[in-house]
Order: sequence, then C-alpha cells, then structure tokens
Amino acid sequence: MSVIDDEQVRDYLKEYSDFFERHPDMLDHLHISHRSGSAVSLVEKQISVLRERNVELRQRLTKLTNNAHDNDRLYELTRALVLTLLEADSLDQLAAAFSQSMRDDFNVEHASMIVFGEPTQGSGQCRIEPADGAHAKIGGLIRGRSPICGALRKQELSYLFADTGDVGSAAVVPLCNANELGVIAVGSSDANHYTSDMGTLFLEHIAEVLIRLIPRLLADDVQEEP
Repeated sequence: MSVIDDEQVRDYLKEYSDFFERHPDMLDHLHISHRSGSAVSLVEKQISVLRERNVELRQRLTKLTNNAHDNDRLYELTRALVLTLLEADSLDQLAAAFSQSMRDDFNVEHASMIVFGEPTQGSGQCRIEPADGAHAKIGGLIRGRSPICGALRKQELSYLFADTGDVGSAAVVPLCNANELGVIAVGSSDANHYTSDMGTLFLEHIAEVLIRLIPRLLADDVQEEP
C-alpha cells in the first residue's frame, strides 16, 4: 500500500478546492493545535481567525475615521485663520491674529512669527528682526527654505521663542518667495512633541498666505512712519 505524502494531499486539495464543500463532515475531523496547547477543529480555527481579522479591520477603520475627523477640524481651523489673516490691515494685526489662533484654536504651547526688516521704535506685536542677525542665529533653518521639525539647538530655540521659557521641540517654516521674508514657528516644552516625521501641510498653507501678505503690509507700515 503506497503512502500518500503531504505534497500529494496539498496538490489534491488545490485541484479539488471544493472537497470540503462536498464533504463538510470532514471539517470536524481536522484539528489544529492552539497556542494554549489544546486542539481546535478547523471550523473553530477559521472562526477565530475571522474574528481576529474583524477586530483588526475595525481598529483600522476607527483610526482612519479619527484621522479624517482630525483633518476636517484642522482644515476648518486653517480656513478660519486664513480669513482672519486676510482682514489684517497691519503687520501688528497679522502677528496678533497668527499668535492668538495658534494659542486658542490650535492649542499650540508656543508660537512665533518673525519678519525680517529694520526694527522701528515702538514696534508693536509684530517682531521685526534684521535678516543678518537671523542668519547668525538660525541660518541653518532658513537656508534650506523647507519646513523643519524636531528638537532644535538651544540657540535656535532661544531666538525663535524669546522670553517664553524652555522649549523642547519645534516646527519651523521659512517665509520665502524671491526674498527671505521671515519665519514662523510653533513649539512645545515636550522634546518629543514635534518630530522629523511629522507632517507640516497646514502650517505650510498658513505660511503661503503670510508670504503674500507680509510684503504689502510691510510697505504700508514704512509709508506710515513719520
């Protein structure tokens, strides 16, 4: 009597994939070792696998749904901020709108907007700094003209967030068109809050709006000086 090996069984079941449909009673005779050491029937095993997959799919769906809700909320907050920024009549109003929205709407711990130019006496809420001074302190963050997230050097954080206490990590977006106009940054006391793999799409969108508004408002402020 010839012995049927595993490969022959596999080949047979592949060729006659409806075998268990034609002989459903055989499922009760098939047992698979469980992690606990006990044996379960093939049907029980299949049910267990399906349940695990169902739980996994539900978790993935919940995560996707939560992400969609978070993105919708960010979109609405960004849209509202953009409309407020467009209504600003001065750099002070622009800076105030940015800082207030970051703090109250986006729950950002620290926010900074720096415009490059010559500071004037009695400068208001908009922080204006010479470009050469900015390059001396944060030149590495500006030259690449790309957003940067993570734990920055202490000198860079001290410049970006002057008089705000300890900041552990930040997201920085240079404001650049043909010229370097300034920089915006958001920070956290948690060194792990902003990481290099974090997305900055919404912050970049806000930066694009500021890039279009700052030159006009900066020119208006210069004209109004006595």
